[in-house]
Parts: sequence; structure tokens; C-alpha cells
Amino acid sequence: MSVPTPALTATPAAAAAPAREKLAPWVGLGIALWAAVTWIVGLRQGLLFAVGIGFGAVLAGVAFGFTTGWRAWIRDRDPTGFLAQLLAIALAMVVSIPLIASDSALTGAYGPLSVSLLLGAFVFGAAMQVADGCGSGTLYKVGLGNLFSVAVLPGFIAGSFLGAAHLDRWLTLGALPPVALPQAIGVLPTLLAQLALLGLIAAALWKFRRATTTRWQPRAIYAGAALLALLGVLNLVIAGQPWGIVYGLGLAGAKVAGALGYDLAANAFWGRPAQLAQVEQTLLADVTTITNLGLLYGAFVAARRRGTACPPAAATGRQWLAAVVAGLVLGYSARLAFGCNIGAFFSGISTGSLHGWVWFAAAFAGSLAGVKLRAALGLKA
Repeated sequence: MSVPTPALTATPAAAAAPAREKLAPWVGLGIALWAAVTWIVGLRQGLLFAVGIGFGAVLAGVAFGFTTGWRAWIRDRDPTGFLAQLLAIALAMVVSIPLIASDSALTGAYGPLSVSLLLGAFVFGAAMQVADGCGSGTLYKVGLGNLFSVAVLPGFIAGSFLGAAHLDRWLTLGALPPVALPQAIGVLPTLLAQLALLGLIAAALWKFRRATTTRWQPRAIYAGAALLALLGVLNLVIAGQPWGIVYGLGLAGAKVAGALGYDLAANAFWGRPAQLAQVEQTLLADVTTITNLGLLYGAFVAARRRGTACPPAAATGRQWLAAVVAGLVLGYSARLAFGCNIGAFFSGISTGSLHGWVWFAAAFAGSLAGVKLRAALGLKA
């Protein structure tokens, strides 16, 4: 049976030693890249590139996966990865919400409550199970050299561009304005209510568990969750907005579309002055793109450290086609839903956006269907 996305496994010490010995040049290259980014587009972008490297190193270093965390719960009732996600959100939230409330220069990941949100999140939840990665998962696995994720990424970029380009039409189906809970009910009530809800979800996951060691070392992934929360707060402070993934991919797609002759100025989204200005600039100047690039490099370095770079991937033609199509669907649906597991789930909830909770419920429902579809395609559990 073909296995396109093998699980990361521990590497024997003897085999891992050469990877550790070769790590120094890659660290040196990372420092050189940081210096180049800082020189070209300024200190803020250099700092965000460094934060992105941290994101990638943590995600790859502990195999932190939003997609696999949900799938492990759905299939095996292993709550470990899911609990780590809730921990990361809670830790980021208790710092981010008060910070945003105290500094008008900072903003949360607020999205409208729309029909497109419900549809997009559900479809995204299903597609990410087929692709074996959400936005961050796809990027960090590309950094690992996972060929299945490499096949997903171009479609993700194209879909993100197209989803944004068509978003105005989807919003005509019905939409309510974004709801920032700290503004609606207050900072402390938001913190208490969301902590209570996260705690209830965590308690339910733990109560109905059947296993806790199917994929991760609990201590490592919980430490990774704390580091992701810290990096998420740093991203908020440096960029002035929360961690995101999908917009940067769509912007890259807009660059390509413009170069191919597409009239961006005629589009309701990409024709806005702010978007046109970003398309005309270097991608390094975009706060989302620069962390995405850092994430790719951080994951690559972590893979070198673990000896897990370029894992083997074998798939049938149908499975490779599924990867490409899933990527396109991921990108498109993420724009309709105003974010992926990072921009909507992690950053949305941790900054007090009601749309983050709606996204979570719809995307998890989609994942229930996606896990079954993944099995039907013969992809690795």
C-alpha cells in the first residue's frame, strides 16, 4: 500500500549524529539570511523572519500538527496533540488580549460572521485531512522536504489568491460584522469565558481518551505549545497583528497572476489600494510572507537536527492528484473562512474573535468527514 505522508519517527543516535555535526553551517546561513532581510527591508521584517524561524523550528522539532492533533483524536481518541493546541491558545490569549486592549497600534484577528465562514471552515477542515496539513502544517512539511506537501503548496497558493478574489461574491450570501469579544463584553469576562470553554473542551478530551502516546512525547509537545504561544505574542507585538499564514500565500499568487497579465486593479479585493501597493512591493515587505519564509527555513534546520529531512514519499497517481486538488481547496476555503488553523483558530480565539470559535466548530465537523475521505483515498492514518 502506498504511504505518501509517513509519520516522523525517532532516529537512532548514531544516525542522528552526522545531522547534528552539519547543523552549524545551516545556522550560519540562517543568520546571514536574517542579516540580508534586515538590510533589505528593515529591522522589523528581520525580527519577524527570526520569529518565523522559531515557528518552523518548534513545529518541526516536536511534530506539532493541528491537522494530526485532530485526526489522532478522531481516530484513536489520543488527546495529546489537541490538548497542546488548546494550551498554546490559552497561553497566547492571556497575554494577547490585554496587550491589544492597552495598545491601539495592535489589532486582533477579527473576521465577520458569514455564510462563507461556515462553508469555508467546514471544507477547509475536510481538505486539510486529505492534504495532511493546514497552512502551518503544509509549510513546515515543505520545509522538511515532504514531497506530498510540496505537491499541495502550489494549489494552496493559487486557491488563496482565487478565494480572496471571489470573496466579495461569497459575502453577498450573508454576513454580520466581526465581533471582538473584549470590546463587546470586556477584557476580563472574555478571558474568563474563553479559559472556561477551553478548559471544558480539554476536560472532555481527557475524559474520553483511549491513548496518549500514539504520536507525540507529551512533555515535548506541551513545551512546544508554550513556545508557540510566546512566538505568537512576539509576532503580535512586532507586526502589530497576530500570526497568520494564508494571506501571504494569496499575495504570492497575486504576484504571479499580475505577472501573467491578470488585471488585479479590476478585482474587488486585489484592486484595493492597499493590496495593489503590496503586490508592487517585494514580498519580503509583507509581515505574513516574511514569517512564512522564516517558518520554511526553521523547519528545514530542525529537520537537519533531527535527521528527518526529505522523508520518503510514495503515492499512487490518484493520491498525488488528491494532494494538488486538496491544496487548491485549502487555499480557496481558507480565504472564505478568514483564516486557517493559525489565522482563525489560534490567532482568532487568542485575540478574542468570535469568528474563531465558529471556525473551530465548523472546521472540526469538516475534519470528521475529511478523516473518512482520507481513509477512502488510502492515505496513511
